[in-house]
Amino acid sequence: MDAFYASVEQLDNPELRGKAIAVGGSSQRGVVSAASYEARKYGVKSAMSSIIAKRNCPHLIFVKTRFDRYREISQQIREIFYEYTDLVEPLSLDEAYLDVTENKKGNPSASLIAKEIREKIKEKTGLNASAGISINKFIAKIASDFNKPNGQKTVNPEEVEAFLEVLDIRKFHGVGKVTAEKMYMLGIFTGKDLKKKSQEYLIEKFGKSGAHYYNVVRGIHLSEVKPNRIRKSLGAERTFNENISSEIFMLERLENIAEEIERRLKKSKVAGKTVTLKIKYSDFTLQTRSKTISFYISSKELILENAKELLYQEKMKNSVRLLGISLSNLNTDKSEKKPEEEKKVEVQLKFEF
Repeated sequence: MDAFYASVEQLDNPELRGKAIAVGGSSQRGVVSAASYEARKYGVKSAMSSIIAKRNCPHLIFVKTRFDRYREISQQIREIFYEYTDLVEPLSLDEAYLDVTENKKGNPSASLIAKEIREKIKEKTGLNASAGISINKFIAKIASDFNKPNGQKTVNPEEVEAFLEVLDIRKFHGVGKVTAEKMYMLGIFTGKDLKKKSQEYLIEKFGKSGAHYYNVVRGIHLSEVKPNRIRKSLGAERTFNENISSEIFMLERLENIAEEIERRLKKSKVAGKTVTLKIKYSDFTLQTRSKTISFYISSKELILENAKELLYQEKMKNSVRLLGISLSNLNTDKSEKKPEEEKKVEVQLKFEF
């Protein structure tokens, strides 16, 4: 979806249409959750501090988040997806992968299916969507950003390698700012530069990710669309209105966070063995501390007990602006695929574009 949260707010409130808006908190500690395209022209983007966003765009209008409304529209959009295929892998409320190799409409063109889905979303919700179409998830993801807003791009099988060779390395999905800077230092600026490096060289420089970079620049990405994604972790965090240095106050906040995690765990019917404490200091440095226990936990009391132990593990080096707890190493079902699921995977990547 295009600027989903912001677009929903503009849809529901005509006075906001055509204006620079940011969904999120406007306070000193606020963070932008989403920005309208009008705001993006001024450099306002998601995860940006509200203060910086306002500095970039003085006439920026802040709107509070309404997740219930976003979920409602997201469900409408997913219903449209399921009209075409059951192989839908949601990434978030506003994004999903679809495998249309064997689609319910019998349509032989993935590009036409994407166009039809985007038109239906517009008709049903009044919102714009963009799409990327290609031989695998990695390339489709990159392509989906090319003709935003309200557009789509198809990368046909015979075009894949040429498409990736001219691509700026920053456009490769999964290559963040730090990795991009490291690649620049190594003389890797485009896909073509990346392709010149051996797998051994990339593994030496980037560890396990090196093998991934070696494959994807050649158009190889074997991750199938997973209708039921296995959750790997579950957590919650809080940014405070004022920095806190008292461990007593920190424990109070951690108790609230542990309570929220317990609620989410019960809803998802999962438990975990690894507790991770996330600490962001007032100077914005980030620290994580983890502990793995021998049994699965899901209760607030046990989560808090382990988080407390991690908190006292070493002395705080500064006042704290954010605390978070996550639970990983979950007891999610890792059963083998059913034969019919294997069959669906086998026919992927053999679709006419």
